[in-house]
Amino acid sequence: MFDALLVNRELDDDSDFLPMLSMDEGQDTIADDQYPGFLPILALKNTVLFPGVVIPITVGRDKSIRAINEAYESAKLIGVLSQKDVKIENPGAEDLYPIGTVAQIIKILRMPDGTTTAILRGQKRFELGNMLRETPYMEGSIRVLPHPENIDNIEFEAQISTIMDLSQRIVELSPNIPQEAIAMLRSIQDNSFLLNFISSNMNSKVEVKQQILEYDDLSQKASLVIHEMGTQLQLLELKDKIETRVRGDLEKQQRDYFLSQQLKTIQEELGQNPQEEEVSTLESRAKAKLWSEASAKHFDRELTKLRRMNPQVAEYSIQMNYLELMIDLPWQQYSEDNFDLKRVKKVLDHDHFGLEKVKERILEHLAVLKLKGDMKAPILCLVGPPGVGKTSLGRSIATALDREFVQMSLGGLHDESEIRGHRKTYIGALPGRIIQSMKKAGSGNPVFLLDEIDKVGRDFRGDPSSALLEVLDPTQNDHFHDNYLEVDYDLSKVLFIATANGLSTIQPALLDRMEIIEIGGYSMEEKVEIAKRHLIPDQLKEHGLKASQVKFGKKALRKMVQEYTRESGVRSLNRQIAAVMRHVAKQVAMDETPNANIDEAEVASVLGITPYAPEMYKEVPSPGVAVGLAWTQMGGEILFVESSVSKGSGRMILTGNLGEVMKESATTAMSFIKAHAEELGVDTDKIEKSDVHVHIPEGAIPKDGPSAGVTMLTSLASIFTGKPVRPFLAMTGEITLRGKVLPVGGIKEKILAAKRAGMKEIILCKENRRHVEDINTDYITGLKFHYVGNMQEVLARAIS
Repeated sequence: MFDALLVNRELDDDSDFLPMLSMDEGQDTIADDQYPGFLPILALKNTVLFPGVVIPITVGRDKSIRAINEAYESAKLIGVLSQKDVKIENPGAEDLYPIGTVAQIIKILRMPDGTTTAILRGQKRFELGNMLRETPYMEGSIRVLPHPENIDNIEFEAQISTIMDLSQRIVELSPNIPQEAIAMLRSIQDNSFLLNFISSNMNSKVEVKQQILEYDDLSQKASLVIHEMGTQLQLLELKDKIETRVRGDLEKQQRDYFLSQQLKTIQEELGQNPQEEEVSTLESRAKAKLWSEASAKHFDRELTKLRRMNPQVAEYSIQMNYLELMIDLPWQQYSEDNFDLKRVKKVLDHDHFGLEKVKERILEHLAVLKLKGDMKAPILCLVGPPGVGKTSLGRSIATALDREFVQMSLGGLHDESEIRGHRKTYIGALPGRIIQSMKKAGSGNPVFLLDEIDKVGRDFRGDPSSALLEVLDPTQNDHFHDNYLEVDYDLSKVLFIATANGLSTIQPALLDRMEIIEIGGYSMEEKVEIAKRHLIPDQLKEHGLKASQVKFGKKALRKMVQEYTRESGVRSLNRQIAAVMRHVAKQVAMDETPNANIDEAEVASVLGITPYAPEMYKEVPSPGVAVGLAWTQMGGEILFVESSVSKGSGRMILTGNLGEVMKESATTAMSFIKAHAEELGVDTDKIEKSDVHVHIPEGAIPKDGPSAGVTMLTSLASIFTGKPVRPFLAMTGEITLRGKVLPVGGIKEKILAAKRAGMKEIILCKENRRHVEDINTDYITGLKFHYVGNMQEVLARAIS
């Protein structure tokens, strides 16, 4: 606001220029009847001229210059109208507002750049009649409008008082407006001129100023002026608030800087040097470190470099952080191992039910480490579906050995620098996560769990799997090199344990450096026992309940396992138990008496509709349907293979989202049937004149692998012979063109899936007998196994 006031103050230095208030506060010196009936018209682009107000304008358009010159040479009066659209360069009558101000031309200045500046003083408002001509300049007839009458009432006086208060506040918040402007405004006695003066100087749009000019009623003018001034005052207050905040921040920074300089001067006067004290502290701590001679020399060199640095430069803090990392790392600092293997066995048995083979292998591994005395042993890799206890096994090992435990998740890791670190010459450089974890452990021989090693990625930032080769190779990790640390670090005393859900995505070279320990899924009996020993006590603690308030019956747990979960691990079972605990906790919190004994009916009431049927298999008497067994990362599943024949030309159609290996198994089975058609009692002409369609349901799920070979063979033989497959029979095995049945993996998971589904007989390869014998006989009670060596034996057992 008041920008024009600043301009006119500059003009006051010229004696020929009249100040803004030189017209006796806006009173006209010319009577209304003395104004001519027509005047040259001047179009203004970005402002509005008010009566009594003096403004300088720069004239550039040829028509405007002609109008100014014509008016100045005659009566020195000109009609001033504002443009509706500032973009129009050659406006006509329709492009101008109809009401403007008659102006007196006080002086014309020819500027050095060729432009013309005219000093105008507003006289009277007028209304444009007809535009008499538009060339070579605009000239129109005018009707002078009467001067607005002063209002003498309390409301108008209050409006004027409000305007004065707002003006004072605006001037106070505007550093470019002199404080004398307040006194000048208060000296104005004519309220009409006061409104015109303030309206002219407001930083408002042309449309708003034009509206104020056109109002005949002073009260209306005042209301609009108050509204516009209030808006501008809010903007100024917000701007002042922001500037104050910024100024405060800068002042605080300057204050802190001066205080730090004063503190530095005082310390120098007292003979103290904080930087030297920090360096001395690092030096004394380094003397107590048990590290190699090479590491000690490297530290001394870096410490000398720190002494030469100016503490004010950014590199000083980087160097200080680097030296502190070297000091904090555990160099030859080891926790004392507790190799009491009986205690280790007790801890593992307490923390994990089942997994006997796995726990036995871990004890053997630790026994070798105890006798040998170093860690030059294979890295253990626990492989199994989610929720079977791989991570918790690593934590139990650390507890049993009295070692620190460090867990590092590798899932989704893409950047090789996350393992090896960044060179400290880069901005924001950090050591790798291996070194960071060792610093966090505070011991040189922790149990280090590399979780989800099968989910390490690779992209343009490098291959983290390759960086892990050095970490997990027992012959190399005694001199592991981190790019940030720049000196070799000994990882040979670390007990690395990796976990994975599968082996297919692990880099072969990395896989070669690890000893694989497979953890299969749990049987229903094992899950029930795990729930009783571990899951229920943990959930009681988590939900603030007592053991007397919730008691699960064995049948209730079996129902939860069979009908509400379908997994190899126990995570889903744990969630279902937590749901029951929440139900009981709500009743206890509401002072209700809960049903402490959770039975099957209570489980159904709390958990709702069962997502899984207790027995997925139902007897299918029609030919062409066989049941196979499949392994997934979530455990074992049964797989239906359906076949049908129709008239055709011997084509074979495969559907169900099958992979290439499974398609090849189907082709192999079909070739075997064609080659042994007479032996199987199949009409060769029927095969050649029929199209065969093999389908595996749940087509949205990708399926692949050789395990379905015997199942496809049985399904095709059944449809061509017209004989159904024996009920409650499942099978798994790979087939060859020679008629051999080959062994497959995942036997435990597949057998447990068959038992869950209600199967009674299973066909397996003879070489898979040893896998069955490893399974606890209590878990496979009621299952009958048939071990075969060729396809003829499969068909003899499978087809009635």
